[in-house]
Amino acid sequence: MQISVIHPNDLGEPELDRWRKFQDADPEQDNPFLSPEFVQTVGSLRPYVRVAVVSDGSGIAGFFPFEKHRLGIGRPVGAGLTDLQGMVYAQGLEIDATRLLRASGLATWEFDHLHVGQPMFVPHHSARFPSPAIDIGDGFDAYLATLRRRSPKTHKMTRYQRGRLGREVGEVRHVAESSDGAALRELLAWKSAQYRRTGRMDRFAHPWIVELVERLHAIRTDRFAGSLSLLYAGERLIAGHFGVRTGSRLCMWFPTYDVEYARYSPGMVMHLDIARDFAATGLTLIDMGRGEKDYKEKLKTHDLEVAEGRVARLSPAAGLHWLASTPVRTLRNTVLANPFLRDKADRVLKGYARLTKT
Repeated sequence: MQISVIHPNDLGEPELDRWRKFQDADPEQDNPFLSPEFVQTVGSLRPYVRVAVVSDGSGIAGFFPFEKHRLGIGRPVGAGLTDLQGMVYAQGLEIDATRLLRASGLATWEFDHLHVGQPMFVPHHSARFPSPAIDIGDGFDAYLATLRRRSPKTHKMTRYQRGRLGREVGEVRHVAESSDGAALRELLAWKSAQYRRTGRMDRFAHPWIVELVERLHAIRTDRFAGSLSLLYAGERLIAGHFGVRTGSRLCMWFPTYDVEYARYSPGMVMHLDIARDFAATGLTLIDMGRGEKDYKEKLKTHDLEVAEGRVARLSPAAGLHWLASTPVRTLRNTVLANPFLRDKADRVLKGYARLTKT
């Protein structure tokens, strides 16, 4: 077995074709965050993105995309943004994760949204978490029937709010995939305001993340697309979402809405329209991503699962990284796992945001 490390934009068409065939062969790997288009786009903006290409006697057997930071500290591509991480590889591939790190020049590789079905990393899981999802494989009507059973109040209230929005503001319509750059910029401004209002880090204060979203939005193929969904009432943009998709799966990424219309629950209305319109295109799954959110619990049909942990080689850099990151992550997970502590932390963040604003 041989492992070579290259920049993602140095992948040729034969390699890209092989990558996509691995994704086609495994529905769990057919995720936009594992797609070469995503890795290459991030790589064009972040100089430390690399891909380890694993080959055996039959040819290329796998790809391991990663970011290599100072002292050999490794992270997933787009760390802090992505909802699924891991390798893309041929079924049956056997490889030791520490050997993979050594060949990649990494002292450690940490993950927080790892695909749990990848056996090379299973010994390195420290925890697993649910990632709510909506199954639309049997069509929207089947999902709606499931929603009525699981959460009848959610279905009834969202239907009522949609009708109310139409009566009081204007006819409600949803655009599943829009090329409107101005609308995208408006959504990013809403999302920035939401981050600041709730005391969270404003991701869109980083120019490279804004450019990443804009570049992904420009990609629109059957296999991969940056997907901009827009909800209008009359001519007014009420809510929107930017995510990424493959031919089978949509990953929810940046949903937001105009707070002026919050009383109409525009986010819930939009999520049901997204499920309806993408089911009609043949997509089978909407991944809402790891995280405890009330709207996810109401809308989901089931949970996927992602893992958190780290692979490490014996080295001073790996030890220092453990000291700097693991206790903080453990504390954060403890807070998030406890509804009482989570609510208190949320209140503190919002209070801090109000203080800094004044």
